[in-house]
Amino acid sequence: MTGPVKKASPAKDWHKADIKAALAKAGWSLNQLGLVHGYNCKSALARALHAPYPRAERIIADAIGVKPEAIWPSRYNADGESNRPRGRAPMRPAAYASKSSTGAGAHIKQASVAA
Repeated sequence: MTGPVKKASPAKDWHKADIKAALAKAGWSLNQLGLVHGYNCKSALARALHAPYPRAERIIADAIGVKPEAIWPSRYNADGESNRPRGRAPMRPAAYASKSSTGAGAHIKQASVAA
């Protein structure tokens, strides 16, 4: 009789302390790295430690010498492409737009119709 089959656990993102330690080992801090890359805000690159921020992820990964998907596998597909949606949210079709004339700017529309 064989034991239970273990499923391969998904790769976990690096802990933020591990990322900071890898940067320190490479001779960088998040603040220094941000200043070199034109960020004035002290916490600009630190946002990538908590939430998806592709540009900052790439900067941090390059400084460490690995690919961003190695540090944050939950943010990337198996082929290395970002799993975040790109671009703006689609616009609502005009058919769904409000037909009432009581919304913001309605007085402007009514004035131009009356003229």
